Formats: sequence, structure tokens, C-alpha cells
Amino acid sequence: MEFSSKLLENAVNEVAQLPGIGKRTALRLVLHMLRQPKEQTMSLSSALQSMRNNIQFCKSCNNISDGEFCEICTNKNRNNQIICVVEDVRDVMAIENTGSFKGVYHVLGGKISPIDGIGPNDLHIESLVNKVKKGAVKELIFALSSTMEGDTTNFYIFKQLQNCNEITISTIARGISVGDELEYADEITLGRSILNRVPFESSFKL
Repeated sequence: MEFSSKLLENAVNEVAQLPGIGKRTALRLVLHMLRQPKEQTMSLSSALQSMRNNIQFCKSCNNISDGEFCEICTNKNRNNQIICVVEDVRDVMAIENTGSFKGVYHVLGGKISPIDGIGPNDLHIESLVNKVKKGAVKELIFALSSTMEGDTTNFYIFKQLQNCNEITISTIARGISVGDELEYADEITLGRSILNRVPFESSFKL
């Protein structure tokens, strides 16, 4: 792809690094921004810079936040005794869109995957286990994707908490197809899978 401007080429190359964006799509987006009022492009640039410089991760659940603690964790209408364990922030958004869950979350930041070099110490598992062992949690809901890595992560956490007798450990119902990622599930199916969750021990004895 030939460019008449180095500035244009640099912008296209940067946009093309975004997931799912090829060079042609990147060029189309950059040319679109060039056609817009300068203030609109500068507003986009300012929003991205502000997000990158100021965004934080909740000290309680690791969700994206504007402050030390996210709006979900500080919401007094949420039941902080029920924790839904998810892989990343996209899963929080997917579940929140269903309107079916009124507890709080714990974002692991990934799944155990030895082939990718990701072990338990690379995830936010220890902080979750410590939170449960303090005795303030009544139920833990595993809502990781139904993949081998997701099931391995669920089972690892379950084993860490086997001596915590006063906690209920459940998993979302398998309305989600095996191998599917949570973020791609439709809201009705995902909502029902949360409401119809089953004891975790039953899920791996089937």
C-alpha cells in the first residue's frame, strides 16, 4: 500500500495494530477522521490519552475503575457476599448487561494455560482465596468460559478452597456451549445460566 504522506502512513500503521483491523480498514478509519472537524479528532485523541493515563483497576475485584474501587464494589445495593469469578472485564460487562446478577465480581485477568505459559501465580487467584478465607463470602460463582483452560482454572480454585466449609461454590449452568467465550453469549442465555447455576462439584462429576 503506497502513501503520499508519511504522517498518514504512520497513523494507518498505528490503527492497524488494533485487533480485527487490517490495513484497508485502518486507512478507511483514518481518512474518515481527516474528513471530520479537527475538534472531533482531537476530542477522540484526548479521551484515549485520558483513559490510558488515568484509568485504574479496582483494589477489591480488579475491574476497570476511575478510582481505587469500582462502582460495582461501592454500590450498597450489591450483595458483596456473592462473588462471580470471571476471566476479564469483558465478562463483567457481558453479565452486567443481563441484569440478572446483583452480587460483585472478581476478575482473574486470564485463565490457567500452561501451553501459553500462564500459571496460577500469573492470575489474581491468591487475592480471591484470601478474600474467601476471611469469611465474608457466602457463595462463589465460577463464570469462566467452558473451555479446557476455564475448567482447569475453576478446578484449581476449587481445590484451594476445599477446607472452607461455610462457602457455597457453584458454576453457571451449561446453557453456554462448550468451548464458547462468555462475551459472545446472548444476554438471555447468559442471564439464565447465572440464575440456574449448579453446585460446582456436580459439574465435574457429570
